[in-house]
Amino acid sequence: MAQSQTKGQLVIIGGAEDKEGECTILREFVRRAGGTKARIVIMTAATELPREVGENYIRIFERLGAEDVRIVDTESREDASSSTALEAIDKATGIFFTGGDQSRITDILKDTEIDTRIHKRFQAGLVVGGTSAGAAVMPDVMIVEGDSETNPRMEIVDLGPGMGFLPEVVIDQHFSQRGRLGRLIAALAQQPAVLGFGIDENTAMIVSNDQFEVVGAGSVTVVDDSNITHSNVDEILKDEALAVCGAKLHILPHGYKFDLKTRKPILDNISPATNQSQNNSLDANQTVAQSTEEQLLKQLAT
Repeated sequence: MAQSQTKGQLVIIGGAEDKEGECTILREFVRRAGGTKARIVIMTAATELPREVGENYIRIFERLGAEDVRIVDTESREDASSSTALEAIDKATGIFFTGGDQSRITDILKDTEIDTRIHKRFQAGLVVGGTSAGAAVMPDVMIVEGDSETNPRMEIVDLGPGMGFLPEVVIDQHFSQRGRLGRLIAALAQQPAVLGFGIDENTAMIVSNDQFEVVGAGSVTVVDDSNITHSNVDEILKDEALAVCGAKLHILPHGYKFDLKTRKPILDNISPATNQSQNNSLDANQTVAQSTEEQLLKQLAT
C-alpha cells in the first residue's frame, strides 16, 4: 500500500509546465512553500545547463513573489557536502528539482549530506517539487529510461534507485504526449509497487498527507494493479508481450483528488465548479481527459 507518511508536501510535475503565462503549477508551488515569504532552492543537478536553467526559474519564482531564490548547483558528489549548499537547504521552505537526466540527480545526490538534509527538512514540512526528471526521482525506485509508444514488455524500461520522497509507487512523466502507458505497466510489473502514476505535461500531482490533487491542463493517469487476476510476468522472456488482467485505470484531470491509502479517487466534493481550472480551461481539460482515456484504451487493446 502506497502511503505518504511525511509532513512535507510534494509538487510532482509531468514536465513542460507553463513558465510564461499564468504559471498555475509553479504559482501553486510558491504558494505552498510560503508565498511571499518563500525561500526556494533550485537544484540543477539534472541539467547540463545549470546556469541557464536555474536563472530562468529564479526569474519565474521572483516574479511570482518569492522572498529569496537561489541555485544549488552540484556537478559532483563532492559538491553535495558544500557548507554553502547545506546552509541554503537548512533555510529553504521549498526545494525544486529541474528537468534534465534523472540519473544525474541520483548519481550526484543520493546518499550524500544534501540528500540526508533535504529528507530531514521534508519530514519537518519542507515543500519539495520537481519537473520531468525532477519528477521521475520522487519514488524509491524510478524509471531511468525506456521506450515510448509501444506495448508492455519487460525490456522496454530500465529501473534504478530514486530519491524516495514518495515510496512504493512508480511515476512517469510527459505521459500522454509520449504514449508511455506501456512502459508504466512494465515498470509496475517488475517491482512490489502496486500504484503507477502517469503525469501529463503542464500537469502536477500535489501530494499532501495521504492524498494528492491534480493541478494543470492535462491529467494524471493512475494504474492500480493491487488486485490483478492474472499476470504472465513470471513466464515470459524480456522481449515477449506482458499480460496483465484485472488492473484498475483512473483518469484524473484538474481538481480531482486521490486517496493513497485506500487507492481510490476522492469524489465526495466533485461538482461542476470543481472541474473548472483556474484559467477557465474546463473544455480543454475535459477534452484532454477524454482523448487521453481513448488513447490509453487503444494502447491496452493492441
